[in-house]
Amino acid sequence: MNISKVEQRVLHVLAQGGAIHFERLPNGKVSDVTCFNRDLHVLSDCTLEVFERLKKRRMIRSVRGQPYRVTKLGITSVRAQLDNR
Repeated sequence: MNISKVEQRVLHVLAQGGAIHFERLPNGKVSDVTCFNRDLHVLSDCTLEVFERLKKRRMIRSVRGQPYRVTKLGITSVRAQLDNR
């Protein structure tokens, strides 16, 4: 599956323990997303469009209203990257 660089970056952050927090409108649609890495720093590359593409491909999911996390499909789709700390 072809995944863009931005999607790869977001999946990599999520695979390391990050999460996507979201806000919903009264009609139930997601209106705003914020991606945090495991150190609680914000990833600015995670936009609503990237979020929707990852959700549509079932690479991220939310369980019982919790923040979105990476799925097994998302973990296997992401390429290995060095962690530059």
